[in-house]
Order: sequence, then C-alpha cells, then structure tokens
Amino acid sequence: MSLKAVLFDMDGVIVDTEPLHHKAYFQMFYDRNLEVTDAMYHSFTGQSTLKVCRQLCEHFQLAVNPQELVLHKRSKFQDLFINDPDLALISGVQERIVEYYENGLILVLASSASMGTINAVFDRFNLNPYFKEKLSGADLKASKPHPEIFIKAAQAAEKEKHHCVVIEDSTNGILAAKAANIACVGYDSIHSKNQDYALADKVINHFEEIALPELKQWFIEKSKPV
Repeated sequence: MSLKAVLFDMDGVIVDTEPLHHKAYFQMFYDRNLEVTDAMYHSFTGQSTLKVCRQLCEHFQLAVNPQELVLHKRSKFQDLFINDPDLALISGVQERIVEYYENGLILVLASSASMGTINAVFDRFNLNPYFKEKLSGADLKASKPHPEIFIKAAQAAEKEKHHCVVIEDSTNGILAAKAANIACVGYDSIHSKNQDYALADKVINHFEEIALPELKQWFIEKSKPV
C-alpha cells in the first residue's frame, strides 16, 4: 500500500501556538472571573474554540452567548500572535513539509483552529505553496474527536483514506483520525501535556523519525495483511 497524502494538524504539530492559546484563554478566564483548573483546560486540547466556550458557558452557567467568549479569546490571541516573540515552527517540521511536497505527496491541513489563525500562521511562515488545501474545524458541524475533518481532508487530497496518514499531537485528534479509519502518527513532544497516544499507529518524539524513507517504509509495513 503506497502513501499518497499527509494530513497535518497545526497546533502542536506545525507551530507551537499552544502557549499563546494558553495565555489568551487564561486572560479571557481572568477577565470573566472563571476559575478554570489546569486539568479542565487540558481536556479542551484539540477542540474548536466555540466548542470550548460552549462547555464553559454550561459548566459555569454563564448567561452569555458562547460566541461572545470566542470573540473575547480570539482578540487576546490575535494580540499575542502579533506581539509575542516566542512563536516558532516546531523543530524539524519545515524540513518534512518540504521533503514530502518535493517528493509528490499531497499535503492537507486539518486543524481545529479558526481559518483566520490558520492563514496568519501560513502567511507568517510561508507554508501556503506546499499545501493543496487548508480545513478549519471551526467551519465544520463537529469538532475533533469527531472524524469529519479528516474525512473531508482525505477528500480534499483526492486520495483514498487508505493512502493517507494523519499527523496529530492530541488525544482528540488521534481519536478523530482513528474514527475516520485513517492511519495516524502521534507526535508526543515536549509541548504535549496529558495526551493519550495509545491509539496512534506510530508515536514519534521528533520529526526526524518520519523522514520520507522511514515514513514510507513504516506505512508499507503497516499496510501488509496480518
């Protein structure tokens, strides 16, 4: 079975925006007098901002529209995105993106981030030329761990699901990939906290581990009938 497309998550896989999201969320929590524990915050990983804000409204019985919290958090994030000097690509990922693209693999982004955030990241780091399509979970009916975004990503790649692989760093993302019946590489990095990689088909700690020859060989071996 040959590998033809790679479906990338963004936050924590391509760029480490998690510290910025963390700061933005907790600035919003502070402004709204919401006491959100670290455990509760980590349970949000991989979900769209709207889904998170709906949970906040339900949990804290807030008499506001969840969309109001979304806009509040995004305003904080946009300010940090422009002004925070620490935003950078994940180590090794740019080399893999270029290598995959130059060797004919189709690349599709499938992120829970808003399209505004996706475009800002792609413009800042000049990633647009390498990707056939970018999908935002914020534009879909269901968030990860629902499989919708990866089913649509495979369709956008115009490849059968069994010729695709997902690269994810979150429990919800891995669950979404598996629910879509697509092979999944779990990226367990120094940035990952309290995520479960047990369901991933392969777990890596650095992108050097999935240089194209290694990724293709693993994919072939995985695809062989037992």
